[in-house]
Amino acid sequence: MFSLSPVVVVLAVASSTYAALSFTSPTQAISFAGGQQANITWIDDGAAPALAQFGLAKASIYAGNSISQTSLLTISESIDVTNPMFLVFTPDASIGPNSDQYFIRFESLALKDAANPAIPALAFSHTFTMSAMTGVFDAEVLSEIAGQSTAPIGGTGAAAAAAPSTAPSTPAAGASTKSAASTAKSAAPSTSGSKSAKSAAASGTSAAGHSFVAGPKLWLGIATGVFGALMGAAVL
Repeated sequence: MFSLSPVVVVLAVASSTYAALSFTSPTQAISFAGGQQANITWIDDGAAPALAQFGLAKASIYAGNSISQTSLLTISESIDVTNPMFLVFTPDASIGPNSDQYFIRFESLALKDAANPAIPALAFSHTFTMSAMTGVFDAEVLSEIAGQSTAPIGGTGAAAAAAPSTAPSTPAAGASTKSAASTAKSAAPSTSGSKSAKSAAASGTSAAGHSFVAGPKLWLGIATGVFGALMGAAVL
């Protein structure tokens, strides 16, 4: 039932069609644990297209950003999202580490994206946490996760949750796939940019301080000169 072969999905458009499907589990507040039974649930929120149109779907666990995503585990090749509106499975603990960067992706087997008929309609959960995990994210996945700084990932969820540190956006629809093993990208980029920003901020503060100190010295020099001139005039 499960497929563990990782697949990188390169995304070509900036938006995707959503079914009237809001995930109630998992969410940013509801997590799963590796090797323990988990329950994916969703509701019909009444939005278009209807769940009946979304029809049968492929269900998977992914990680990544709104431009590039990696499929870590295929939960089901075909489920009916209309009845019942839940899916019970046991996550494989080896697909990655303890992390809050996982998300569920449903891919319609029949409905196409309204904006791009060449790709399927998709539905995403918000990123959620998985614990009791034994695997690792390879460099490809780490790079994709780091890419959320410029291409944040989000999803449709019915349960309210705390706002993420980076505002979520709607994930894009998949355009092409390739083996994760065949493409080696660098790991998450360094934080030198943020350090430089802090350094620049500190320099600015320091410069402002020197400017503030120089002001009184300048006025003191002027006052001293004027006083000296007045005393000289008095003597004369």
